[in-house]
Amino acid sequence: MLKSREELISLRESLKKAVVAEKERIIVCGGAGCVSKGANKIFRKFAEIMKERNVAFSLELQEEPHGDAVRLKQSGCHGFCEIGPLVRVEPQGWLYTKVTEDDCDEIVSVTVENGKCVDRLAYTLNGVIYREQKEVPFYKGQTRIVLDNCDKIDATSIKEYIAADGYTALEKVLFEMTGEEVVNEITESGLRGRGGGGFPTGKKWTQVARQTAPEKYIVCNGDEGDPGAFMDRSVMEDDPHRMIEGMIIAGLACGAQEGYIYVRAEYPKAVARLNLAIKQATEMGILGDDILGTGKAFRLHINKGAGAFVCGEGSALTASIEGKRGMPRTKPPRTVEHGLFDMPTVLNNVETFANVSLIINRGAAWYKSIGTENSSGTKTFALTGNIKNAGLIEVPMGTTLKEVIFDIGGGVRDDKKFKAVQIGGPSGGCLTEEHLNLPLDFDSLKKVGAIIGSGGLVVMDDKTCMVEVARFFMNFTQHESCGKCVPCREGTKCMLEILNRIVEGRGEDGDIELLKELGETISAMALCGLGKTAAGPVLSTIKYFENEYRDHIYNKHCPANACQKLKTIKIDPELCKGCSKCARHCPVLAISGEIKQTFSIDQNKCIKCGTCLNACPFGAIKESWNG
Repeated sequence: MLKSREELISLRESLKKAVVAEKERIIVCGGAGCVSKGANKIFRKFAEIMKERNVAFSLELQEEPHGDAVRLKQSGCHGFCEIGPLVRVEPQGWLYTKVTEDDCDEIVSVTVENGKCVDRLAYTLNGVIYREQKEVPFYKGQTRIVLDNCDKIDATSIKEYIAADGYTALEKVLFEMTGEEVVNEITESGLRGRGGGGFPTGKKWTQVARQTAPEKYIVCNGDEGDPGAFMDRSVMEDDPHRMIEGMIIAGLACGAQEGYIYVRAEYPKAVARLNLAIKQATEMGILGDDILGTGKAFRLHINKGAGAFVCGEGSALTASIEGKRGMPRTKPPRTVEHGLFDMPTVLNNVETFANVSLIINRGAAWYKSIGTENSSGTKTFALTGNIKNAGLIEVPMGTTLKEVIFDIGGGVRDDKKFKAVQIGGPSGGCLTEEHLNLPLDFDSLKKVGAIIGSGGLVVMDDKTCMVEVARFFMNFTQHESCGKCVPCREGTKCMLEILNRIVEGRGEDGDIELLKELGETISAMALCGLGKTAAGPVLSTIKYFENEYRDHIYNKHCPANACQKLKTIKIDPELCKGCSKCARHCPVLAISGEIKQTFSIDQNKCIKCGTCLNACPFGAIKESWNG
């Protein structure tokens, strides 16, 4: 256990020397995307091959330098999920893509033993080979500060975090700054909450710090529930100590000695990594009752959420930690006054806390130099949907949609036409081609009826039905409504029923107007922030794609040819041979006929599943769309 600042500094210097002394590092991506494609097997294969070849290597950071050894380690997510599994070789910075177990022997032979790059595994775009990761267009357009450690360190090792200047900000706060100075630094930086609302972090900390209650709490919202979002998950899994350091600093600045991390139970790896990180920090004297011998205390606890989307809302989250049903309450009082256990509480999300140590170390002026005047710093986004370069990115606030989707994201998959992007998940809105030059910051998005949310970006091409997109998100929101307030409970149900009718070809005159009226009512009257934004995807798609709604309602036609209920499946009598295969495969017995005679489909029974299309050996069954 470290009992002084000097002991921590001494340990850090020793660990840094060990890192510098490493001859070479083979870093295998351990992000969920790469692991699903075999990254764990690749990691084990490297170890096996180097043993066979008698290549000296180490799996852990050695405090005593071993300059002749190669370091083999598994880092967190490298971000470029689309081309995984990824392997990077340091210090050259060479990035190998779509690596398989069969490639490991060549990498060891060519790179480790002979110092050459395996060009066939390097990222190639339009005939250009990008050997170094920093030169790959996907990475070159980013500014990675929160995610900087994720693809570099082993998240299971507190020593690696310390070697990467981890806990230097905590040292500074403990020994050089007062709580007031810390709060002022965060305030001056302009850091705003990265959970979606964009509330000024310094203002929240100030409000809690000035409270005179006997207990105060620091709570981290790791309940990342938006479909397609995995930014906070990556930080918790791949760099947990950065988030923990931010929480400790918040506790010291605001006078809190207890912290809670609320994380989804669906993130078992994040829970395991956080538990390990807390155990390591406590054993090292960085957490607990006597931090680095100062007599100051901060303790951390983990609460696993049961998967309720509404627990992403502050008051519902704190109620859940208390063992109550996760439901929002009326405000005021606010969480900063009466939060967890009715005590003043700082509640920020994972990415917000992950920024804190950076600001303390580098200063508010540095942080404000990134981003825009009213939206400082960077923002992480999860790029998903119909995009070429799906993955996790981090860009300065104010970066345009066009830069994100086309420069970093590589454009729409299969070179189809860009149609829209859903930003902010179920609480967000839809942006179109006319918004491509819109800067991604809190204020600019608010002006067009959208929000950053936690940072999910779902890209859609011209074959996407916007009515179905609205229906999908409304179905999610309605299912996740806690049911406490009537506008959200009943309003979302009514909106979903209307949208279901429209995509099934049963839309009626007046449905669009009714959707608008319901959406505006819910937005104005719902109890919590999640309810107030529930209608966002519907209202924004009506605003920019009302013609698609009208086509569905009045022409019973889906312009994107995506709504299954609006298509017709027929048998061409000239091509049908009467083999009966279609009838035998139909799950609802909608096809009838006599052997060697023309078969027919009962349209009242047909569920449009398409099984018969695959069963027919003569291509006699055709899909057709109205319109």
